[in-house]
Amino acid sequence: MDWVRGEAVGHGSFGKVSFAIPTKKSTLFSPSMVVKSSSASCSSTLMNEKKILDELTGCPQIINCLGDSYTYENGEKLYNVLLEYASGGALFDKLKNSGDRRLPEFEVRKYTKALLKGLHYIHKSGYVHCDIKLQNILLGDEGQVKIADFGLAKRSEFTEDDKFRCELRGTPLYMSPEMVTEGEQDTPSDIWALGCVVAEIATGSPVWRCTDMAQLLMTIGAGDQLPDFPENLSEEGKDFLDKCLSKDPKKRWTAEMLLEHPFVADQDDTVTLAYETCEPGTPSTSPRCPFDFPDWVSNDSSVTCSSTSLPSPVFQELMNLNDGSWSTAPAERLRGLVGQRGPESEWSADDGWVSVR
Repeated sequence: MDWVRGEAVGHGSFGKVSFAIPTKKSTLFSPSMVVKSSSASCSSTLMNEKKILDELTGCPQIINCLGDSYTYENGEKLYNVLLEYASGGALFDKLKNSGDRRLPEFEVRKYTKALLKGLHYIHKSGYVHCDIKLQNILLGDEGQVKIADFGLAKRSEFTEDDKFRCELRGTPLYMSPEMVTEGEQDTPSDIWALGCVVAEIATGSPVWRCTDMAQLLMTIGAGDQLPDFPENLSEEGKDFLDKCLSKDPKKRWTAEMLLEHPFVADQDDTVTLAYETCEPGTPSTSPRCPFDFPDWVSNDSSVTCSSTSLPSPVFQELMNLNDGSWSTAPAERLRGLVGQRGPESEWSADDGWVSVR
């Protein structure tokens, strides 16, 4: 498909998102679309997203990929992925623009059911999204849910090699306990993140009220503390969250099981938009660099940890250096993630890191 780049509509650590305008040679019936672009030399995340979206076609709750291409712009080679345009913006924006900064329960139920349909399709296809959060849940013209941003997604099979790489994938506010303490991320991790999303849209606030990264990781990974369930939610809603937010991933319900839960079973998953859609050219952000968080007590608090961005000292501190074996003790792993570092392993501000301790 031939296209030209239009106005910018968003950005992230991978690159930028712009409107893509079909040229005269293209069909007149081309759908509205955006183009996600990154430098060809560092486009592995975007290529991963394209590959996975090609395998997840046919699900209305997943953003549709329309193709890819290479272009040369301003002397730089770019890799581009064409995606359908979700004119309703992100669920994050809807929550932020709502009157009392939370959604009524009937809308929570509808969005939850639509998300479950998308997650069920992703999981039965053999993938884990790894970054379910409000910013990655887009809305179509009539409020249809579209799960987006599959750059960190991976196959669901978990191996010892995965554990050895210690890949912190996702956004800390939505990370599961097993991700923080063991480095494990499979389909139950997406269900935990779903529970965090449901609680957040029901209250208008993130489920964790932590002031810094160290406190956040310790709260999620250590002890038995769970996110507070919204007081205004029905008993069905609280029971639904109980099935999502179990510390033990083996006790969490699957997406398929949750679709039968009374909280969503009888719901129509179409929600009419009650606010103006995003104006073309209005930038939005979805942070994608490690630990780049503004304020954990704000609704804007969102940071994505890319598995390819962790510095090597993290890996070294999470291994038993005496025999080279992997240490699974939660306390040791947390100390490695948030502990003090010596001068030889300083993380430079030039690399996008900020001080958390």
